[in-house]
Amino acid sequence: MLRLERRAEASAVMSYASPLLAIILMLIGGLILFSALGKDPIEGFRIFFISPLSDIYGVAELFLKATPLMLVAIGLAVGFRANIWNIGAEGQYIMGGVAASAVALYFYESEGPHILFLMVVAGGIGGMLWASVPAFLKTRFNTNEILVSLMLVYVAQLAVSWLVHGPMMDPEGFNFPQSRMFEESALLPMLVEGTRLNAAFLFALSALVVGYIFMYRSFFGFQMQVAGYAKDAARYAGFSAKRMIWIGLLSGGGMAGIAGMSEVAGPMGQLTEHVSNNYGFAGIIVAFVARLNPVGIFFASLLMALLYLGGEQAQQYMNLPSSISNVFQGMLLLFLLGSDVFINYRLKWKNS
Repeated sequence: MLRLERRAEASAVMSYASPLLAIILMLIGGLILFSALGKDPIEGFRIFFISPLSDIYGVAELFLKATPLMLVAIGLAVGFRANIWNIGAEGQYIMGGVAASAVALYFYESEGPHILFLMVVAGGIGGMLWASVPAFLKTRFNTNEILVSLMLVYVAQLAVSWLVHGPMMDPEGFNFPQSRMFEESALLPMLVEGTRLNAAFLFALSALVVGYIFMYRSFFGFQMQVAGYAKDAARYAGFSAKRMIWIGLLSGGGMAGIAGMSEVAGPMGQLTEHVSNNYGFAGIIVAFVARLNPVGIFFASLLMALLYLGGEQAQQYMNLPSSISNVFQGMLLLFLLGSDVFINYRLKWKNS
């Protein structure tokens, strides 16, 4: 019979192969899913994965949706490498969008490049302030950052709902729960005419470069990597555990906040209670599929963005629910976790 046997050492090959295996299994699972739903699996595959990229507008949409995923994932990767588990990027994303919106509304009917600059700063600070709550509780009372950061997501969702129903509601919006539409000076400039791709994509690419330098070329990045691999060795070397907790959580919160800013100042152009498309949670999957590597995050973000676009296409042309993209995301995570087992274990036939 087949049994799992622990490897003498972790498999470097499976470490890189398991994300590819998870993607292949997700695609196979998708074909089975389409068949189970009574749809032509080949046609479903075409609509889900090929049709969204059939023109320049579709490619631009791919990069647009990948932008917040890159920002969220690179911020989370910094903390994850040190085993600091920020699961609340969704809430930090929302509060970054709220903070950036507050700046846009404060400078309503004003002009100048300083508005966008202040919105980026406010978005980052808003996300970091939200992430500072689990950081403080972790370093002061040794609370579980997973639970605290996750619970704060629901607080953020309720907070933004209250704001757009109250203080930030558009006075001329016929009581719809949304803010005013932002002025042109509070919107990110477009990169490709005739599409929605904006300058936030350049922010994301810059963040990946900075993240790579920090994680692989800086002393603080080295400290966090050591802490992730060998906590006792990091303590023996005198590396501050509290400092790493703060860096890990604030980097994730700051990047998620800027991602929220890119959404309200980009395709949305205002603040609503539906500011997030679960980018904060999807960014976690992106970070793990990419093996916490900035280059991998770029490609994993494109894959995750394609799942969003494919879900929209499937909803429109195949009469499937919008949640179909979440099903594919869930399959990707499930197969990734299953494939990761073979990094430390292998199947071996044993006679009973």
